Amino acid sequence: MNQPFIAPSLLAADFANLQKELELINRSEADYLHFDVMDGVFVPNISFGFPLLETARNYCQKPLDVHLMITQPERYLEDFAEGGASVIHVHYEACTHLHRTLTRIRELGCRAGVALNPHTPVSGLEDVLEQIDVVLIMSVNPGFGVNRLYLIRFRK
Repeated sequence: MNQPFIAPSLLAADFANLQKELELINRSEADYLHFDVMDGVFVPNISFGFPLLETARNYCQKPLDVHLMITQPERYLEDFAEGGASVIHVHYEACTHLHRTLTRIRELGCRAGVALNPHTPVSGLEDVLEQIDVVLIMSVNPGFGVNRLYLIRFRK
């Protein structure tokens, strides 16, 4: 079994002291920096996008774990990969062509992740298991910066 890992969310940061917060992450035993992207359409809130990702990439030494809580995430895969994402999670519920989206993420050199809302059956992933590196199971409906438990599996 793979070891669990720590990926603190940038949503919990003090944005008035972002550089110091990222330096704290660098000194920590965290494995990744989790980057929640919300569009106000797929979820009721809006978070941040490319400029903040680039800032995080410039100051954070940890790999960036990008969680796209957005409609049509396939439109932005290249931008997030170029912006420094190591892992890109898309929501099962937001992808019309999940297989194609996951394949593209991997072609871009990132690990491909699928996030599932609490009510979504895991069995829906059966047909795309070969394209998935990470499964992120939400314990709450997405869209708010609250503490939540992620159960994540990385392919070796």
